[in-house]
Amino acid sequence: MPSAVIAGYDYDAATETLTVRYRSGKVYNYLEVPEKVYREMRSTMAKGIFLNRNIKGKYAFREVMAKNNG
Repeated sequence: MPSAVIAGYDYDAATETLTVRYRSGKVYNYLEVPEKVYREMRSTMAKGIFLNRNIKGKYAFREVMAKNNG
């Protein structure tokens, strides 16, 4: 089911980094997210709710600068 907030997401198991692309255009890396948490997010229908309850505020994050298309 599409999310009203999340445009897409990826996970790098080697670095335990969850990358979330928001519909607003912003991209954030959530750090040290266990693969188990990523798998739970992937399996839920309500991605935005899961993100708010289980990832935001629990894992360090950094905003990823958008690439310049110039």
